[in-house]
Amino acid sequence: MTSSANEGLYPLHRSKTIHLVRHAQGVHNVAGEKDHSAYMSEDLFDAHLTPLGWKQVDNLRKHVHASGLSKNIELVVVSPLLRTMQTAVGAFGGETSASGIDVPLLMAENTGSSNRPAISSLNCPPFVAMELCREHLGVHPCDRRRSISEYKPMFPAIDFSLIENEDDVLWTKDIREKDEDLAARGVKFMQWLLTREEKEIAVVTHSGFLYHMLGAYGDDCHPTLKKEMSKHFSNCELRSMVIVDRSMIGSDTSKTNFPGKIPSGADVPSDAV
Repeated sequence: MTSSANEGLYPLHRSKTIHLVRHAQGVHNVAGEKDHSAYMSEDLFDAHLTPLGWKQVDNLRKHVHASGLSKNIELVVVSPLLRTMQTAVGAFGGETSASGIDVPLLMAENTGSSNRPAISSLNCPPFVAMELCREHLGVHPCDRRRSISEYKPMFPAIDFSLIENEDDVLWTKDIREKDEDLAARGVKFMQWLLTREEKEIAVVTHSGFLYHMLGAYGDDCHPTLKKEMSKHFSNCELRSMVIVDRSMIGSDTSKTNFPGKIPSGADVPSDAV
């Protein structure tokens, strides 16, 4: 007898838990909700969080600690834009101060006109910036990033080494990235996650990226699950999911399997005699 097609069974070490987060409310969200054409304004270049957005971050941080996620997350991957990095360090970073302890800051004081104290990297997972999980590229100045040298003093403990170009060569003024290209970039990002050794990863990114990336998955699921996966994220919403490496993209070995026969002895199954 074989299983029905309604469930899947996979080795644990071929899977990862990912916690997907959309950034908190940014100034561009407020302006764009009032007038969609505002997204074309240079005044919204690399938009920062609003005061309400920071309140959303504080509430997400409380949830991360109350739920135990803060003890399990091994890596935080973040889109290299101001609003996503502010959200990431606020929700998953160390305490706002680490008096007397010499550790790098995740965020310098008042970064992005935040009026927020510095955030320490003490007792938190590593943070890495990744261009693959950026928002729709092109046209909207709010989705254009600064140079990496500008970001480093703002977020000293974030690892920018995976970003190849100092300046933003991906964003273009006249061409907006196609939805299907964004979805393909999202799949590539998920494949990259499977190559990481960490088993539980938080990803702080954007609404459009999440919507189109998740829309590329779930066609083999019940329609209700597909709908649940691919609906739009609210500001600062977190959803936890499992990704399975069915194509052997990664090379993880199990940390929980046990080989047996220690010490060695006869192990003929009882139904074989």
